[in-house]
Amino acid sequence: MKIAMLGTGYVGLVTGTCFADSGNDVTCVDIDQSKIEKLSQGQIPIYEPGLAEMVIRNASAGRLHFTTCLDEAVRGAALVYLAVGTPSAADGSADLTALWGAVDQLAPHLGPAAIVVIKSTVPVGTNAQVTERLRQKTGRACDVASNPEFLKEGAAINDFMFPDRVVAGVRRPEVGKVLRDLYAPFLRTDNPFLVMSPESAEMTKYVANALLSTKISFINEMANLCERMEADINDVRRGIGHDQRIGFAFLFPGVGYGGSCFPKDVRALATMARQCGIEPRMMDAVEAVNNGQKLTLVNKIHAHFDQQLEGRTIAVWGASFKPRTDDIREAPALVLIDKLLEAGARVHVHDPVALDNVREVYGERLLYGSHPMDVLVGADALAINTEWGEFRNPDFAEMRRRMASPVIFDGRNLYDPRNMAAAGFTYYSIGRKTVDPASDAR
Repeated sequence: MKIAMLGTGYVGLVTGTCFADSGNDVTCVDIDQSKIEKLSQGQIPIYEPGLAEMVIRNASAGRLHFTTCLDEAVRGAALVYLAVGTPSAADGSADLTALWGAVDQLAPHLGPAAIVVIKSTVPVGTNAQVTERLRQKTGRACDVASNPEFLKEGAAINDFMFPDRVVAGVRRPEVGKVLRDLYAPFLRTDNPFLVMSPESAEMTKYVANALLSTKISFINEMANLCERMEADINDVRRGIGHDQRIGFAFLFPGVGYGGSCFPKDVRALATMARQCGIEPRMMDAVEAVNNGQKLTLVNKIHAHFDQQLEGRTIAVWGASFKPRTDDIREAPALVLIDKLLEAGARVHVHDPVALDNVREVYGERLLYGSHPMDVLVGADALAINTEWGEFRNPDFAEMRRRMASPVIFDGRNLYDPRNMAAAGFTYYSIGRKTVDPASDAR
C-alpha cells in the first residue's frame, strides 16, 4: 500500500518506518530540508532505540523515502497520514496551525479514493473540521479517519509492532476495513482493533494520557504525605499495587512527568472541558501537583544548604524526561537546573544521550560530562532526575572520593536507604525517610 506520512517528528518517523517494515511503500514528508537530507543519509534526528537501523534497512530496500515535495508524496497515495505537531497554545489548547497548513497543501493532490488519517493528537471535533475543510477544498466528500498513537518514547518500535490495541475512528465501515488490513501484521496475537466514531477516538487519546498523568500526580502527592507521616512510599506502593483494581503501572514516585504528550494533553483536555462549560477540577489538580512536584528536589536542596547555594556545585544526573530518549521537553531536570542557576549555583550535567539538546538550551552556562563520574568532581551534592539504567549501580566509594561532600538528592528512588547509610551518604529521596549518617550516629 502506498502511504504518505506528513511530518517526520517522533510519531511520524516511527509510524512511517514501521509501516514500511511491514511491506508498505511509505514516503515521509517534512518542510525542513535539512532534516530530510539527514534522514535520506540515514541520520536520525531523534534518539529512539532500534529506529536508526530500521530506517536504514527500509530505505535501502526502497520501501521508505524522504522528501520535501508534498505533492509527489500525496499523489497516488492510498493513505495520507497527518503526523504534524500540535503543541500547546498560550491558552492551553492545542495549536493546530501545522495541521491546517498540511490539510490545505495536500487537498489539491488528494486522490478521489484516498483516505486521510489523523495521527496527530487533536481536540475532539477536529476530524469533522478536517472533513469539511477538505470537502470545500476538493469539491467532493473525503474520508477522514482518526488513528491516535499510543507510543512510549524509548519503547516506540515495540509498542507499534506489538500494540495492546489499535483505535480507529471512522465514519464508514469500508474505511475501518482498510485500516484493519493495514494493521493486521501487528495484531497477530489477537489484540483488539477498536472501531469507533472519530470523536470517540480523539477523546480516547486525551483520556488515556490524562489518566496516566493522574496516577503519577496521585502517587507523588501520596509520597509527599508519606514523608511528613514517617511512612515509606515504596511500602505503601506495594501495599496498594497488589490490589488488581489498582496495579503497579505508573505508581512510581518521582519528580513529576514531562515530555511532549502528558503536559500538553492534560492542558488541552482541561481547555476542552472549559469550552463545554465544565470545570476540569481533576485535570487542574493533576497539573498543579505535577508543577509543584518538579520543585521537590529544588526545595530539598535549598533546605539542606540553608538557602545558601551561591557558589555551590551541584551535579545533575539525567536531563531527559525519561530514560531511553533524548527528549527534554518539559523535563523536570530543566526546572531544577533553572532554579539552581538562579540561586547562583554551578551546575554540572550528565545524560547518556540528551546533552546536545541541553547544550542548545543552556550553552556554556553548564559544565557537561560525558561520563556520570566526570560531573561529580568537587560537587557539593548530586541530584538525580532520570532513572537511566547506568545510574542504578554506581561505585559509591568512587563517588565519595570525587565529591566535596557525600550528599545525594534522588528524584527517582534508585537506591536502598540502608545501603546509602552504609556507604556514608546523606540521602534524600521521594516519600521516604532521609538518611543522615551524622545524625543517626548521634
